[in-house]
Amino acid sequence: MPKPLRQSKEKNLIRRQVIALRKAQGLSQRDLAYKLQLAGYDIDKNLITRIETGKRYVTDIELKALADFFEVSYEFLIDGPCE
Repeated sequence: MPKPLRQSKEKNLIRRQVIALRKAQGLSQRDLAYKLQLAGYDIDKNLITRIETGKRYVTDIELKALADFFEVSYEFLIDGPCE
């Protein structure tokens, strides 16, 4: 069964928040991947790129890793800031 796509063909909901959080901390994609690897997660720069471009689904483990690293909730990553 094919995985559902949003109308924009993006494969995840967190791309914008990851980009904003990464840039707010002054990190490159490579820096972010390195720090996540140091924390024990199997995440490389290419995976970060594919998440940020919306070309990759995000696993629950990756969602947890990013939420923990940026010290934000899962809801924030998925829904963005409350307006």
